[in-house]
Amino acid sequence: MEYSSPALFHAAQEATAAPPLIRLVAVPPAAELLISVIIPAKDEAENLPFALAALAAQTDLQGRPLSACSYEVIVLANNCHDQTAAVARAFARLHPQLILHVATVMLPPAEAHVGGARRLLMDEACQRLEAVGQPMGLIASTDADTQVGTTWLAAIMAEAAAGVEAVGGRILTTSSVSSGSPVRRYHLRDAAYQLLRAQLEDLLDPDAADPWPRHHQHFGASLALTARAYRRVGGLPAVSFLEDEALVRALRRHDISVRHSPQVRVLTSDRQQGRVAVGLSWQLRLWATMGEEQQEPLVESGPCLVALWQARQTLRTHWQASRTSLPAAIGNHGFSNELAATLHVPVVGLIKAFYRLSTFGELWEWVQTQQHKTTRWVRHWPLVPLSQARAELRQLVRQLGG
Repeated sequence: MEYSSPALFHAAQEATAAPPLIRLVAVPPAAELLISVIIPAKDEAENLPFALAALAAQTDLQGRPLSACSYEVIVLANNCHDQTAAVARAFARLHPQLILHVATVMLPPAEAHVGGARRLLMDEACQRLEAVGQPMGLIASTDADTQVGTTWLAAIMAEAAAGVEAVGGRILTTSSVSSGSPVRRYHLRDAAYQLLRAQLEDLLDPDAADPWPRHHQHFGASLALTARAYRRVGGLPAVSFLEDEALVRALRRHDISVRHSPQVRVLTSDRQQGRVAVGLSWQLRLWATMGEEQQEPLVESGPCLVALWQARQTLRTHWQASRTSLPAAIGNHGFSNELAATLHVPVVGLIKAFYRLSTFGELWEWVQTQQHKTTRWVRHWPLVPLSQARAELRQLVRQLGG
């Protein structure tokens, strides 16, 4: 069974209407505000108190309580049929030290999805940070079925202090299923594959803003970015699911790196009946089905990833040279022909895109789009069973000194 990447869903998913501009919080932000935490919550009365308790217990990296005015939490109870909002408000009364705002909204059916709710929240958080003169303040996203680590906010702030504008946190799941269950096995094997991918990528095409050790996750349960970066990319894309992936794609189009920090950690639910069409719960259900049918996921092979990332590193080198007034090799000495052949994209299109597009992120997205359109890349590099790919990646990492 083919591994379903987020890119495949985005290719088939049409953007929905952006949610209307709604002010969610009437209370002005504290002058000391540095981080605005947002939580979309639909029928989450059971899980939400645990998520809020973890946020109320935040400490700095030395274990001291965070300043109460340095962060706030905004919960949006959207289209709920339970007591989500009432539960959140009761928690606020019992924990007055936590600045917690609770908003409710009934969105029309076309907009009543997690993408719309999260965008309303992120827009609100961005406005509040800007209102106190903090364009480098952080919008931090998590979920109502997720418990952030005690130093979650402090670790995000530490990464931002090091110069990054976006941080993806490590997301671990609760173990409600036995360690020997098919879902758990698939989940662990997929995580191992993804981490090996991240290590190989660092060896072949390193990103100074996201050095090894790092992980592979940048999802709504643990994702933060500055208000400035949020404005720069035009806000959260208006899609009904995988809005977090769409946001990261937008960041990369603007050459804004995402730091995949091992120090930023959360624990999320492994429920298989989720609130979105495509997400973790969907993936868990897929793994359960594959276990029943005794199928193995098909993924990109080790040699495929080596070819891809070596080509990307070469393309980036020439891109950077052309933007610093040094001679650009593309279009000369057959370089463009060789690289286009390696990437299986049209050579004329590659040359035009190289000079037409304004960021390397846009150029690389053009390459990936062309690969998806023509299918020549996939035919040349067919997907392989997950177990084979993991073995290949381990060997490649060892060979490259990782």
